[in-house]
Amino acid sequence: MGARGDKSVGALGFATVCDLAGRGLVGGYLLLNAAGRPLEFHCTAPVRPSRAQEILYGPTLQPFLYGEQIGRALLEKTSAKPVAVFVDMEAMLAAQAFVEAPLAVVCAGEAGEGSDGDLVAKDSLASVAKVSFGPPKFHCFRLNGCKIALPAARQGDEATIVERLSSLAAAFDLAEPFERIREAVGEAHRDAKTRTPSVAAASTVEGNSDAA
Repeated sequence: MGARGDKSVGALGFATVCDLAGRGLVGGYLLLNAAGRPLEFHCTAPVRPSRAQEILYGPTLQPFLYGEQIGRALLEKTSAKPVAVFVDMEAMLAAQAFVEAPLAVVCAGEAGEGSDGDLVAKDSLASVAKVSFGPPKFHCFRLNGCKIALPAARQGDEATIVERLSSLAAAFDLAEPFERIREAVGEAHRDAKTRTPSVAAASTVEGNSDAA
């Protein structure tokens, strides 16, 4: 898809959180044009919740860290304004308050379906766990062959997302950018003091020290 398609679709945002063994949680945010080329890339400094935070925040720790801390640090630092932002874990939906564009979860592929047909995606502080997506909590639909989940209260965002991405090539895989982010985050945090990012658009967003 050429420049015409790029203009009609606009920037697409993809964000996730990586658990780097021994270092902590690192957020990555990649903005692509309609051709799948990078416009911006940002990643955070590692964040490690304290034991006190794990106890005091309880089940609200993941949305706090993934969405309100890491997600916010990423989404508020970009210059390009995305028409939609996709994440691959439920906890990052808490970042919706910090971006005007609709925020949706790209669920796992066909192999990720539960026995009851529910959709699943990644969501865990230290490992990958299956999270069911379905009514009444979530509204799900298909886009470009991928399964997308929205909070039930924001199911109206489906029409906005479909309309804004109507010119996107059918071959555009909405799940693929997350692999790029994970690889880029690993590269950015490998010998960070001596390495220079290989993508000119790449930059680093510092994480909130209160969450460390």
